[in-house]
Amino acid sequence: MQFRDLANGFARLEAAGGRLEAVRILTELFARTTPVELERVVYLLQGQLRPVYEGVEFGMAERLLVRALGRAYQSSEESVARQLARRGDLGLVAEALTEAPRRTRLTVGEVYRRLSDVAGAGGAGAVERRIKLLAELLRRCAPIEARYLVRIVQGRLRLGIGDATVIEAAAAGALGDRRHKGLIEKAYNVRSDLGGVVRLAYARGARGLAGITPRVGVPIRPALAQRLPSAQAIVTRLGRVQVEPKYDGFRLQLHRNGARVWAFSRRLENVSEMFPELTAALRRQLRVRTAILEGEAVVHDPATGRFLPFQVTMTRKRKHRVAEVAKRHPLRFFAFDLLYAAGRNYLPRPQAERSRRLAELLRTTPRGALCVTESRTTESGAELQSYFERMIRHGLEGVVAKRPDAPYRAGARGYDWVKLKRSYQSKLRDTVDVVLVGYLAGRGKRAALGVGSFLAAVYDPRRDRFRTVAKIGSGTSEAEWKALRARLDRQAVPSRPRRVDSAIAPDVWVEPKIVVEVLADGITRSPLHTCGRSGAEPGYALRFPRMLDGVRTDKAPEDATTEREVLQMYRMQRRAGASTKAKQRR
Repeated sequence: MQFRDLANGFARLEAAGGRLEAVRILTELFARTTPVELERVVYLLQGQLRPVYEGVEFGMAERLLVRALGRAYQSSEESVARQLARRGDLGLVAEALTEAPRRTRLTVGEVYRRLSDVAGAGGAGAVERRIKLLAELLRRCAPIEARYLVRIVQGRLRLGIGDATVIEAAAAGALGDRRHKGLIEKAYNVRSDLGGVVRLAYARGARGLAGITPRVGVPIRPALAQRLPSAQAIVTRLGRVQVEPKYDGFRLQLHRNGARVWAFSRRLENVSEMFPELTAALRRQLRVRTAILEGEAVVHDPATGRFLPFQVTMTRKRKHRVAEVAKRHPLRFFAFDLLYAAGRNYLPRPQAERSRRLAELLRTTPRGALCVTESRTTESGAELQSYFERMIRHGLEGVVAKRPDAPYRAGARGYDWVKLKRSYQSKLRDTVDVVLVGYLAGRGKRAALGVGSFLAAVYDPRRDRFRTVAKIGSGTSEAEWKALRARLDRQAVPSRPRRVDSAIAPDVWVEPKIVVEVLADGITRSPLHTCGRSGAEPGYALRFPRMLDGVRTDKAPEDATTEREVLQMYRMQRRAGASTKAKQRR
């Protein structure tokens, strides 16, 4: 495939009028590729060269891309920067600077190899080599090719699609009907390599996808828990449950294959070098040579045994001064699930069996960094409530109740696991993870901060979009407020992102990439927000939202609270309020 054809396909996606049109365009594009090209096209659609867990990055910030464009088109960096300020998009700047018309013979394969050379440049002089290689490639591009080449390197294609849309298109092309997307989605959840999974779907169809099993060194997308309002509601719905503490930590998967050990975040990033005490402990404490464990890493105070807040745990996610910070803030890893061990796939096995086998395989010692999380089984709402209250007194978030007979459903959110963090009363007592999609300029005292409020959204996985749910105007310190604004400015775009559904136009739009945690007083109906809006009915909004400390760097935008969860929380809030009023009348 010619790179020009791929760029034209990207342009059609960018101009598409809706999701179904985008699916059709992608399906047509996939049909024109060879198997090897197909895998690469999917990676490029994600704005990357390889799956996230392989950690292949271009290593070119905006200022380096400005230098590359200046060199490619014999223009000064100042001139390129001025055009960027005017257009707000380096891809459009590259397109405008490229001489036209230009006939090119660049193939997708050659562009992919050249970009791999850019990403692979290392050692002394790596920055200069990256700039040189990219400039040489840009000089060979036609205008439309230059637009998308720069955006690929930036990781900001602006096509208005996510992985869910790619999966739907692959289902239509490879399996004959986009409604078969669940087969591809299930395979992707177990083997988090979208390019490889789509290639397999086209090569071997449903049978090939069904054969995908866990592979050590490849992260499995984590299972997610639902919410219910009370201990009794959990027991009523699930019956007998296995209940475990809910730690406010950093969710990790630990993989071992002999002497080699990996640690993966919930965003599927390879973070092995950040947690050396955990990878070393896995070699010492695990009784088998191949396994995949899942659990929660929490910073603790060895002197008191108390767990420290999530914000302290997040300071361990770093690339520099790792040993120094590890000594000051040691981690304990509470393993709560076994996904694979000694050649056996444990995903389809019942929760009770997985937990029992985990306890057999992991040696727990008083000073070991790894331990198996405690659990108990009950079918009593009163006993579950008592255990929950005890966990709260110990400073934990709450509990997670699990069906003992349930398999591990990778990447799915269902009632096999239910979290109970706090009781729902007339006020919303749980936190919500939202994605920032823009901000409104500050006025009065806020003028110095540059931000009056942040526009926040939740995720709608069914339509692969983000729908607004709040304007956040309080929480965190002024310094953190300014730092967040600077971070958002790096994601700023000149118009509403395609995946954002908003009736509010902020002063600055940003790509939906940054997740923050919010506490609110409740959920209310709102004509201003699009979360849950249908036809002429109003949407739903958070009442008096306050931002809690820190960006949730451990969560991808698609990991944010979903629209369906917000509606569910609203219903639970109303039921709790009605119950309270009934008691008061009695």
